[in-house]
Amino acid sequence: MATQTATQRKAAARKAAATRKRNATARSAKSTARRAQTTEAHAERTAANAAGAGVATLEVVAAQAGRAVLIPVGAALTARDNLVEAAKPYFTNRVSAERELTKLQRQVRTDLRKFERRGNTARNRVQRQVKRTRTRVERELRQRRTQAIRFVRRNRREAERQVKTARRDAERQVKTARREVERQVERVQDQVTSLA
Repeated sequence: MATQTATQRKAAARKAAATRKRNATARSAKSTARRAQTTEAHAERTAANAAGAGVATLEVVAAQAGRAVLIPVGAALTARDNLVEAAKPYFTNRVSAERELTKLQRQVRTDLRKFERRGNTARNRVQRQVKRTRTRVERELRQRRTQAIRFVRRNRREAERQVKTARRDAERQVKTARREVERQVERVQDQVTSLA
């Protein structure tokens, strides 16, 4: 069998497309003609029915009642056909049933792996957020503790300085008062001595 060149393949594809287009046009024309015939027949029946309106009304009511019965029956049959069609690969023969089961197992494994990857991604994201939050909270706590320690040290040094200053001032005042008292005592002694 000879291989086709790219040009031959394109020509064959164009020819096939033209054939498909011709066939579709022919089918469309047939469908249009069939619809026209159906419409014409319907119009003739309607005209004939209009002549015998009393009989036609009764037939219309009977047709509507029939439709009310036939629609649920048709829907049930369609559902049954869909169910049979869906279950057919499992009941035709053992090979196709095994093939379908293998395909379902493969799909389930694929879905489980996908769910696992998604769960893993979500878990990692949450762990990163928790770690970032914990790091931020620890950093803020360290900063606040450092600030509190500095504040306490500063206030303690200030308090010690004020206590030292107050003690020094008190000692100075006590010395001054003692000297003054001693001076007063000496003056009184001098006066007592001079009077004696």
